[in-house]
Amino acid sequence: MKPLLSITLTFMVGCFNIAVAQQANLDSIRHIADQIRSKPLDTSQVRQLRELGHDLIETDSVLSKQLLEEALNKSLTLKEQNSITNSYRILGIWYSYFNDKDNALKLYRLSLHSANSNKNLYLAAGANFNIGNVKYWNGEYDSCIYYYIKAGEIFEDPKLLEDKTLTEKLIDKRKSDLYANISSVFNSLKNLDKADEYIDKAIAIARKYTSPAALDAMAYYMQQKADNYSENGKTEEALRILLTYLPQLETGKAARIYVQAAYGAIATAFFDLDKMDSATLFAQKRLQLANSLNAKDAIANANLLLARIALQNKDYRAAEKHAKETTDYFSNSSDPIELRTYYGFMRQLENSLGHYKEAYAYTDKYIILNDTILKGERTKQYSELEARYQSEKKGTQIKLQEAQLKQKTTLNYLLIGGSIALLLILLLGYLSYKHRQKLQQIRIEELETEKQLTATEAVLKGEEQERTRLAKDLHDGLGGMLSGIKYSFQNMKENLILTPENAQSFERSIDMLDSSIKEMRRVAHNMMPEILVKFGLNTALKDFCGEIARSGVIQVKYQPIGMEEIAFTQTTAVTIYRIVQELVSNAIKHAAATTIIVQAHASGPDKPFFITVEDDGKGFDTASLKESRGMGWNNIQNRVDFLKGKIDVRSSPENGTSVLIEITSL
Repeated sequence: MKPLLSITLTFMVGCFNIAVAQQANLDSIRHIADQIRSKPLDTSQVRQLRELGHDLIETDSVLSKQLLEEALNKSLTLKEQNSITNSYRILGIWYSYFNDKDNALKLYRLSLHSANSNKNLYLAAGANFNIGNVKYWNGEYDSCIYYYIKAGEIFEDPKLLEDKTLTEKLIDKRKSDLYANISSVFNSLKNLDKADEYIDKAIAIARKYTSPAALDAMAYYMQQKADNYSENGKTEEALRILLTYLPQLETGKAARIYVQAAYGAIATAFFDLDKMDSATLFAQKRLQLANSLNAKDAIANANLLLARIALQNKDYRAAEKHAKETTDYFSNSSDPIELRTYYGFMRQLENSLGHYKEAYAYTDKYIILNDTILKGERTKQYSELEARYQSEKKGTQIKLQEAQLKQKTTLNYLLIGGSIALLLILLLGYLSYKHRQKLQQIRIEELETEKQLTATEAVLKGEEQERTRLAKDLHDGLGGMLSGIKYSFQNMKENLILTPENAQSFERSIDMLDSSIKEMRRVAHNMMPEILVKFGLNTALKDFCGEIARSGVIQVKYQPIGMEEIAFTQTTAVTIYRIVQELVSNAIKHAAATTIIVQAHASGPDKPFFITVEDDGKGFDTASLKESRGMGWNNIQNRVDFLKGKIDVRSSPENGTSVLIEITSL
């Protein structure tokens, strides 16, 4: 289950009581709105309209939107910048609540621009926070953490308390919400140690206070803590936390969107513990509450959970029914975490129904999306940004020290004018200092490069482990199942008396099943060929090129030079194999070539190693590679960088393509 972010940063004082707003009927609410409008047009009237609109989001979405839009228009009329900033942001929260991410992001950006133009750091932090939330929901984790860092820099700034309208308690609340959301991002990226670290920070802050709002916040944070337990396989501990804090969510003033999320988490925990009756009860409670809130994402996820429960109970009709209720939502979803869960379930459902073609299609989508989520560049960028966030305080101290150093240097220059001899001494000292500084900078760059290579190696190893696992699942799981079906058909044939026409149809079915088994084994072999592990790189490349050539798709020639004399490490061999695989795949897909030549030239241990992939296709303008955003070329470049190699691409329209990769040392 994907963690639910804290979506609202109120930044308001004296809000209308939500419980009162829920109990009041429509006429009395409109009467309250008319009373507010009867007052003189000023920022106080705008604030009250905005607060009433905010409190009605869950109970009367239409009136809520009307009031928020009215508040925005009146704040623009008054031209009061803080009122404009808050009006943009609260209207953005309305769109976020109903999953209209594009309009929400547009309004949050307008709020951020307004706050920056008015130099209101606190409101700018709130806008950055909300933009980060939308980026998270879209799966843009690098952008998400960028905006969270911007918000965190402001919340950590001691100067913020110079604003007398702010209190330490209020700022603590914002920081704890931020830590909880950063924990959610790490949870989505399966970095559970970091996820726990940040949610524990949020919980520690919440425990400092005993107000009802702090108790509501604690209940929400413990949901995230429970989700981290669940991801670590500690399902019973997670369920215990969820059930302990559920009454606070149900009876407190927390938004009901968090209550339905808690129902979903509890249902999922019962499902994982194979307690289907309890899982069904809480999943239905979630669906009922989500329907009352008209929260499309929650409705879809509740139906998906009910479909999973039905499938587990072998109630295929109910599973199909609930799955159909999710189709419209997931077909338009841009959230990769949600889609990965959906594809994983649909391949199970279609396989159970005997729809093997559809199951294979969902498996393919799942693998591609899973690779996209786990692959290097996004995770690498995220780690770098998070490191920046962790070192922000140290960076501030370094800047202060640098400023002090500049002051001392200026004073030294003034004293130099008193004596030529002193000038010479100080000049020599300055040159020595610059030299040491240059050496230190070189060392820093070396350490940074080493860190990046370590991160890349970890990502590549993770990718290969995931490919190996999926290949094994396909081969041992689905392959064994299909082979068993084939064996049963063959036994059945020997015990049946068939007409010639039926016998011919039966044979065609077995042939089609045979083809499916071969295709499944081809996919598994392509993801992690056993021949690479057992017989080495040279044999694996020869087999790979030969298999493509035998398929008749294109003529591929493999030319090894000195490859028998080199022993490659498994990591190096896998990396080189993936490079060749990607280059050949690109040539087949895009070059319209008839022949591809793959040459591997090993000069000997501790000597340069060369890979050349040439084709006689249509070629292209190599300048376009600088602007390429495709994952294929980025994968090749990352792997070459990991091997500390160089890549040279030569091509032009209608003249084919030649890619030469030089690896300095093996």
